Amino acid sequence: MIQPREIPTVSMLTMKIKQMFETNPGLQDCWVRGEISNFTHHSKGHMYFTLKDPNSRVKAIMFAGNNRYLKFIPKEGMKVIVHGYISVFERDGAYQLYVDDMQPEGLGSLFLALQQLKEKLEREGLFDAAHKKPLPSFPRVVGVITSPTGAAVRDIITTIRRRFPVANVLLHPVIVQGPQAAASVADAIRAMNEFGEIDVLIVGRGGGSFEELWAFNEEVVVRAIHASSIPVISAVGHETDTTLADFVADVRAATPTAAAELAVPHLQELRRHVEQLSTRMEKALQGRLREGRNRLQRLEASPLFTRPTHQLNQWRQVIDNQEDRLQLALTRLANQQNRRLSQLETRLLQTSPVERAKRLEQQLVYAVERLQRGMGRTVERDANKFDRLLDKLDAYSPLSVMRRGYSLVYTADQKRLIRSVQDVNPSDQVLVRVRDGWLDCQVWGLKEENTDDGND
Repeated sequence: MIQPREIPTVSMLTMKIKQMFETNPGLQDCWVRGEISNFTHHSKGHMYFTLKDPNSRVKAIMFAGNNRYLKFIPKEGMKVIVHGYISVFERDGAYQLYVDDMQPEGLGSLFLALQQLKEKLEREGLFDAAHKKPLPSFPRVVGVITSPTGAAVRDIITTIRRRFPVANVLLHPVIVQGPQAAASVADAIRAMNEFGEIDVLIVGRGGGSFEELWAFNEEVVVRAIHASSIPVISAVGHETDTTLADFVADVRAATPTAAAELAVPHLQELRRHVEQLSTRMEKALQGRLREGRNRLQRLEASPLFTRPTHQLNQWRQVIDNQEDRLQLALTRLANQQNRRLSQLETRLLQTSPVERAKRLEQQLVYAVERLQRGMGRTVERDANKFDRLLDKLDAYSPLSVMRRGYSLVYTADQKRLIRSVQDVNPSDQVLVRVRDGWLDCQVWGLKEENTDDGND
């Protein structure tokens, strides 16, 4: 029988279902096509709606952080393609679609192709920052790849001539929309690189719809930009428009005008900067010149120039003083050495080898006498000590005891001294040591007596 505590609660069941959704990869990264119904745009920015088709429907939500990037306003009945993940709203116990991207269904196939191509090129590393080339500071020739009739080319040329008229502009006209646009732009990029005189390239066009800007999402254009040895500035559409050309280019500009401003410096600003540097350099040189003049005036007014012989005489006086001090020091040193020599001569006479040998001979005689006396006392002391030890040893000797009438009894093999009647048995052979020899005996009987001292 199932215990009540083993039965899951509604919350536990809902949590388990939610985990099933969240651990399914196909439900965590999915695209869905459908029609919007029950659309509500909340005051906090979130969008709540139902996505349906003729046979089914699913609740969906798109949070404000995601829908603020949409380039269109969803409406009731609009057919769309959305991307997101499936999860469970625990309060209602219902699953719903959490949308993070949305496109009108008419652009859905293009958008999906764009996403797949972007992921492919990103995996290949075409968008890595390590491939980005720096723009030249002072380009001589600016290459422009765009339509020759659009407003973009006029804005670019006008901006370059206004900011940096010393730069030349080389226009390569291309088709910027339509089936031949991508190949036209890619061929132009390769041609500009082969020309070899271009310092920086501006590639782009004016604003337009998603389909009109599609040429700059084509793989052939992206790879041509990546292969360019010339730094490329992308200038496609308006600030909100983004294409794959923007990701692969070395620098992205929000507009064609901004691209021209990035490509060349402002000549007037450069002139002002040069003038400021010139002014600073002139002031610095004037300061160095004033400092040099002041120093020269101080040197000219110094006694070294006004009275050169006076300074020379002072040095002569210094040399004379040094000579006097040196002479005095040498005299003192000579006197000291003479006194030391006299002392050494006196010590040498006092330490004559003959006298020293006599003193050493007398010391040797005294030492021999002390040694002989010491050796005599030592021998006498050791002889007395030896006699005392002999007397003591004789007193403790068993032979001395035996001389007083005692004897020692050993076993027949002489390996053990018999101390008690318990050490032998009747008829055992024993050896008796007396003062002048050994007795070979046999035990005929045993008689044990008690002793009061308790010794063995």
